[in-house]
Amino acid sequence: MRTDRVEGFVIDRGFQVFNTAYPQVKRRIQRRALRLHPFSPAVLVHTGSGRLRFTDPSREPRRAADLLPGRLAGARDLLALGGLSARDALAPAALLKRGTERTTRTALAAAGVSEEFVARFFRPFLSGIFLEDELETSSRFFHLVWRSMIRGTLCLPGDGIGAVPRQLAGVLPPDTVRLDRPVARLTDDGVMTAGGEHLPARTVVVATGAAAAASLLPGLYIPPHREVTTYYHVSTATPLAEPTLLVDVRRRFLHTCVLSEVVPGYAPDGYSLVATSVLGADTPGREDGVRTALAEAYDADTDAWELLTVRTVHDALPAMLPPQPLSRPSRIGTGRYVCGDHRATGSVQGALASGARAAREILRDLGR
Repeated sequence: MRTDRVEGFVIDRGFQVFNTAYPQVKRRIQRRALRLHPFSPAVLVHTGSGRLRFTDPSREPRRAADLLPGRLAGARDLLALGGLSARDALAPAALLKRGTERTTRTALAAAGVSEEFVARFFRPFLSGIFLEDELETSSRFFHLVWRSMIRGTLCLPGDGIGAVPRQLAGVLPPDTVRLDRPVARLTDDGVMTAGGEHLPARTVVVATGAAAAASLLPGLYIPPHREVTTYYHVSTATPLAEPTLLVDVRRRFLHTCVLSEVVPGYAPDGYSLVATSVLGADTPGREDGVRTALAEAYDADTDAWELLTVRTVHDALPAMLPPQPLSRPSRIGTGRYVCGDHRATGSVQGALASGARAAREILRDLGR
């Protein structure tokens, strides 16, 4: 979770959101200090007949008419959605974790959601969360994510998503964190840096992304990962005057959002910052197709938009196909531990929970 500054704009490393309902977030993050700015409790769906709005009526009762049968979904689908949402919101998380393991698509069908509603809403919306568009992700993970979205608020910190790890690091003792000191390999009694410095340690925790973990711990199981690219465009006028995610039923992009409507400080005065994510890598000519799709989705002239920067995240999320363990042990040998979202679930919750599990296992092994 990183944030860059590019020509006065705040650029998160890939599209990011911060969910206030995650248990680990509640336990370990001082949310007030992050100066959180919420997204609106709605999703706009671009269809062949224009944009349709999917609103959480419990948070925006005045927009409840958006969910009238015949607009986004029929009466049966709305009833199925209500039952699914009520169960996930009210059931204990432990019950959802013990639920039947299947794909998300199968779980939606079992809940009574029609193929038409899946194609119009769930597939375009969930593709941006799971970074896959077949809804093959574990149903248990889906139910936990759906629960968190119903119970929490999606936000962005005022200084970018990088404020979250900075806050975590800020409570550590002085000189704990050493930057720009890459580790080349693990030794029998510590680690060796790329600069040739040996750092002795009784216990070593590899708390990195999946690729780095695999290079330091040969033989470590690493699940397949999802790749995502985010294009950041600059406009002199906002194409959408609200902090709302916009998805596309044709799935030409995962989602797009005017980030400067969520957090005005993401762009200098007089400019709007638009972030649009697509599955896979950036390829020649792909941005042109994205720009064309955005012109339709926003009903705006995008020819004059400036492409500020592009961010591709190769291991953005682990693939979470059923059966999907929600957590894996961190201990992989004497004095050797590993943690990260690739050891749990692809989310901030999963990454923090994996780190907490590693800490508990280390303390237990040390007899404390």
